[in-house]
Amino acid sequence: MFYNDFINVIIPATNIKDTAYFSTLREIFNTGQNGRQPYLDLKHEVDSVYPGNMEKQSLEIADAFKHIKYYYPAAKLPANIYTYFSGFQAQTMIGDNYFAIGLDMFLGANSKFYPALTASIPRYLSRRYTPEYITARVSEGVIREDLFPESDDDKTLLSKMIYNGKIMYFMDQVLPDAPDTIKIGYTVPKLKWCQNNEAQIWGYFLEENLLYETDYQKIQHYLTEAPFTPELGEHNQSAPKLGVWTGWQIVKQYMDKHPEVTLPKLMSDGDAQKILNESKYRPK
Repeated sequence: MFYNDFINVIIPATNIKDTAYFSTLREIFNTGQNGRQPYLDLKHEVDSVYPGNMEKQSLEIADAFKHIKYYYPAAKLPANIYTYFSGFQAQTMIGDNYFAIGLDMFLGANSKFYPALTASIPRYLSRRYTPEYITARVSEGVIREDLFPESDDDKTLLSKMIYNGKIMYFMDQVLPDAPDTIKIGYTVPKLKWCQNNEAQIWGYFLEENLLYETDYQKIQHYLTEAPFTPELGEHNQSAPKLGVWTGWQIVKQYMDKHPEVTLPKLMSDGDAQKILNESKYRPK
């Protein structure tokens, strides 16, 4: 199942039953310029970063899955974890009863390959392509894609903030030892900037009437990856994904004020406005 998906979706090398499949594979394995073999060069790099059986990551992922099972005993988690490399096509992939990890996109921030890929993989992304991020990305992928996919009814920025905040709070519970920087993908300075400017961030959302905005292009600006948020801060020091970070703070405050609310009850509550109101979120 995974091999079919890998060939058809990630490479993609057409259907394995198609005769063109073999010629595509030959192109992948062919010698490149100056006698170099890009495929073998990448394989050598992956093997040098991950020489063993990835015992550390295996134990971390097993522990995260154990935490998920604690809260959701009936949850159907991936029975198989696969690793692959695809020439920087996909960092992770989730399929029928499996989760797959693209190790060529976790080679370390200083990998010799990433500087040549800045047109498609900017530095603010590749700095997170390190082994330390694997467990968090696997956990987040399972939580977002398998357990709690976003509802089509989440149209407003507020609803998307609270949805993302719940995902981040869930990660707090299943990755208790992971730093917040790893969970959200911030540098330490970006995280500190958010903490020091929390009131300014919230004030901006209110002053610009963004909470109930439904324009997809406009609100995605506060939810997706970027080097910074240009409307806030000076000298490009602001953090990106401010909607995600703020939603996380709202949900944490809501749960602090409502210790009777269990994690399953939180995740099943689709009333973003209620969560905001009852969190009494008023950063100063």
